[in-house]
Amino acid sequence: MTTTLTAEIDVNAPVSTVYNQWTQFESFPHYLGAVKSVTQVDDVRTHWKVSIGGREEEFFADIVDQVPDDHISWQSTDGAFHAGRVEFVPRAHEDGHAETLVKLRMEWEPQGILETIGGALNIDSAQAKKDLERFKKFIEERGAETGGWRGEVHGREETSPDL
Repeated sequence: MTTTLTAEIDVNAPVSTVYNQWTQFESFPHYLGAVKSVTQVDDVRTHWKVSIGGREEEFFADIVDQVPDDHISWQSTDGAFHAGRVEFVPRAHEDGHAETLVKLRMEWEPQGILETIGGALNIDSAQAKKDLERFKKFIEERGAETGGWRGEVHGREETSPDL
């Protein structure tokens, strides 16, 4: 059985800044609670170390679709099934400043009783909301992204922004 979570948050920053920061996967441990490390292997492949319910796990995930300032979709390539999509929606704040709605959707196959219960009780969605709040705080306090990648990925095939 697959578990799905969704979460969203408004970030007081332009869509390009928010998107660029999200492409800095190695910074995820700063704001994603379960993530211990992410290593960028190449433009589409990442290696993850996470701790879920006190259990350490490692897996590879590939970006399957990515369009700058719009969305990033990924899927695990080994271990338990895990996939997700984050969307970036530009909006104008009521005071005229740029704002971005970040919409997260993740799906996975629970491994063990803790993950199954967590999904059933929506604990995972609450954790995702907290993670997005930490991301919001990280980017808003910095006032700028730590880097960015502007290439596109379609069907796990990278298209360099220079081409």
